[in-house]
Amino acid sequence: MHRRGREAIVAVDSLTGRPGRTDATRRRLLGSFVGAYVASLVPFAIAQPADDDSAAFSALSGILVGRSSLDTALGKRLRDALAADDPGFAKSTHDLLALIEQRRLDPLTLQSVLDGEKSPLATLPGRIVTAWYMGIVGDPEHARCLAFETALCNVVVADILEPPTYCHGAYASWTRKPT
Repeated sequence: MHRRGREAIVAVDSLTGRPGRTDATRRRLLGSFVGAYVASLVPFAIAQPADDDSAAFSALSGILVGRSSLDTALGKRLRDALAADDPGFAKSTHDLLALIEQRRLDPLTLQSVLDGEKSPLATLPGRIVTAWYMGIVGDPEHARCLAFETALCNVVVADILEPPTYCHGAYASWTRKPT
């Protein structure tokens, strides 16, 4: 509904009958919301400089596990454990992060690209993702559990499921036959 003023047509709110915002203002507001939303979808790690090993590992972890916020204390323990198993881990982390940024690789296609090129970095994403999701670092003979309750496999379902523990009931409640 529009009212004709002296020289301009002003948009009128149909509920209140008062002049409302113009369509251009609404479009700008909507555009800014859409722009902010799209900016939040860009991996946060690309915008962060990876000056040291910790920042590179955090950035790479965020890209690989698809989360913008990770537990920094757990990240430090995982990085230290992975570096203890592989002396070249820090360099490999920097190299893989640089490869992702240079080629603008999608995390969903990263593994197939590394496998197709027979890259020496091909095992790195799996080791990092396994460490974050399972909380376990190392090959089966020398595996170390660094997280259980805070491992991502339990964190991502924590709003609905509880991570399994020793017992959800009273002591020895598992020994009684169900009724």
